[in-house]
Amino acid sequence: MVFLGTGDAFAAGGRNQATYLVEIAGCRLLLDCGPAALASLQRHGVPVSPIEMVLISHFHGDHFGGLPFLFLYFAYVEPRRSPLTVAGPPELKLRVLRLFEAMYPDSPVEEFPYSLESVELAPGSRFMMKGVSIEPFVVPHQQDPPSFGYVIESDEKKIVYSGDTGWTEDLVMRARGSDLFICECSFFETRLETHLDYPKVLENAARFGSKRVVLTHIGGEVLRREGEVELEMGYDGMIVSL
Repeated sequence: MVFLGTGDAFAAGGRNQATYLVEIAGCRLLLDCGPAALASLQRHGVPVSPIEMVLISHFHGDHFGGLPFLFLYFAYVEPRRSPLTVAGPPELKLRVLRLFEAMYPDSPVEEFPYSLESVELAPGSRFMMKGVSIEPFVVPHQQDPPSFGYVIESDEKKIVYSGDTGWTEDLVMRARGSDLFICECSFFETRLETHLDYPKVLENAARFGSKRVVLTHIGGEVLRREGEVELEMGYDGMIVSL
C-alpha cells in the first residue's frame, strides 16, 4: 500500500491530508480521499484508473474533500466505463453529492460516462468486494453521522485503520492479529476525546498485537517532538508491503 496523505487537517509540516492506497487480494481501493489525493497519486506515480472503490471514514473535509477531483478525472482525463464505488457512513450519498454540486454545479454526475455507486455502511456489517471483507466500527470522533474505523481483511492479510478517533479500547480488540495498524496520532501534549495523542498510543502499543503499527494524521505537536517518537511514523509516499 502507499501512504499518500499522512497529515492532519492543517497539513502540518506540508504533509497531504488523509489518503491511503490499499491493494489487497487483487482489490485496489482508496482509504479516505483528502483534498490533495489526486495530486498525490500523480506525484508518486500511482496509476489512478485501476482504483475501484473509495472508502470514507467520516465527513470532515480533510478525509473526503478530494472526491470531486477524482470524479472529474474519471469523467474527462481517463474516462472510465466501470462503476466507481464510494462507501462510508450513513448519509454518504447526500453528503458526497452536496460537496460535488457545491464545487462543480455545472458538471452533473448523471452525465458521467460511468456510474457512481454509493454504499452506506452500518457498524457490525461487512461489505465484500472481490473476496475482501470490509468491516466498519464506530470510533469517538464526529458523532452524527458516526465516524468509522475499518478492518480490511482477505484470506491472508488484515489491515486496520483507526480513522480519526479518541481513545477507545475497541482499537486494541480490532488491531489484534493485524498485519498493519494505521493509527492516527494528532497530538503530543494536547489531550482530546476526539483525537489520539502520542503518549496514549505509546502506552498501548504493545497491547495492539499488530505486526506493524504506523502512525499517521500527524499533527504539529508530534512533528516538533519527532526526536522523542519511538513508534514508526508514516510519511507521504511511504510504501508498505504486506
